[in-house]
Amino acid sequence: MERVSDKDLNIIAKQLDRNVENVLSVERYCSFGFPVVILSYPVRDGKPFPTIHYLTCPHLVKEVSKLEEQGYVKKYERLIEDNIQLFSRLEQAHKDVIKKRISLLKPEDSEWNAVLTSSGTGGIRNWKTLKCLHLHLADYLAGIDNPVGELVYNRIEKKECGECYCCKL
Repeated sequence: MERVSDKDLNIIAKQLDRNVENVLSVERYCSFGFPVVILSYPVRDGKPFPTIHYLTCPHLVKEVSKLEEQGYVKKYERLIEDNIQLFSRLEQAHKDVIKKRISLLKPEDSEWNAVLTSSGTGGIRNWKTLKCLHLHLADYLAGIDNPVGELVYNRIEKKECGECYCCKL
């Protein structure tokens, strides 16, 4: 895995308004060349941290927050409950994240294997519930076939912020 550049780390810190020490890679960039989704190591400060895909794009974070405010977490939970095919895809997405998460573990962190395989994306234990839409979109944009992330992405009208003022240093 290629080292994350200092430039990207600075942009990510600006996007998230905090430093992030466990970034492994940028999984997706916008058309302006700024990070959109990062891959993080699943152990942080000596403790398991199951969220491996983070949405960093301020524009998309804001758009997803609007959807959450409009009640889309509950709407999508009802949809998952009523649609067995959708739930089956979501279940597979959780399994794919677990597999990817475990593949990232260093031998010295293998003690966390059981903990990190017992929950899905973002640490979710009940796969018919949605913790937040941001993490599902991050999974989807990182290449996981996450149907909730796909629904969220398709609902967002403007996929990028335009001239990307929010990410410039």
